Amino acid sequence: MKRILVPVDFSEHSSYALEVAAQLAKQHGAELLVLHMLGLSESGYDMDETSGMAEARYYMKMAKKRFNEFLDKEYLKGLSVDQMVQNYKIFSELNHVAEEQEIDLIVMGSHGTNVMGGFFVGSNTEKVIRSAEVPVLVIKKQTPNFGIKQVVFACDFNLENEGAYLKAMKLFHRLGVKVHLLYVNLPNTQFKSTMEIEEKMANFLFMVHDGKPVLDETPVCVCDHTIEMGIYRYCKKVNADLLAIPTHGRQGISHFFRQSLAEDIANHIDLPVMTFRI
Repeated sequence: MKRILVPVDFSEHSSYALEVAAQLAKQHGAELLVLHMLGLSESGYDMDETSGMAEARYYMKMAKKRFNEFLDKEYLKGLSVDQMVQNYKIFSELNHVAEEQEIDLIVMGSHGTNVMGGFFVGSNTEKVIRSAEVPVLVIKKQTPNFGIKQVVFACDFNLENEGAYLKAMKLFHRLGVKVHLLYVNLPNTQFKSTMEIEEKMANFLFMVHDGKPVLDETPVCVCDHTIEMGIYRYCKKVNADLLAIPTHGRQGISHFFRQSLAEDIANHIDLPVMTFRI
């Protein structure tokens, strides 16, 4: 892990993300790239030189001033911190920035709701997750002593998750953390027998590891009424420090970051969440 991208809107939640990113940078000797998406109106660029460009210069100056104030943090001292300002709030552009800047990880905050203002509302976080090719770490509360010892990687063990799974395992093995592979068995039409689940999980691990034995990855199945509730309860049971999940670029994982689905569970899953693109 050499370069970490931290999108910020100068809010409290983006400061939570910055603090965690700083801790990761210190732990792994990484550089930080802190990005602010300015969101200048298109009309500003359609105006004449004296009005449109003057407005752009004014907001750019204000952004740089707020940047300097926002980055005046004790925990950033001694770190390599670069600044960048984007003119538009086009969330897919974060992936372009990540590619151009050779970013290994995106760390961002989230309010976990779609009714609050600012950049880091749940729906906008989801847009970043959908477009990002690199892992995205979402922070929902202040974590002054961020450390990862226990990780829950939850998925349905379909083979389409292979890429996300391998990227996650490579990262977590390098960090030396304990990984719990979790499958949530649901009632009614989605219910599977113990034998069916064991075969599904065993086949997945056999295929992704090319038939080689896996000694340190034992999958676990829990039964619950919803996937969210099953994940939440298991994370509590093992005292997980991080929830890791694969995500589709098209479908996203909105139920973890917005209140529109399983509102009460989404509000309880306040531990850090890391997503890996399928």
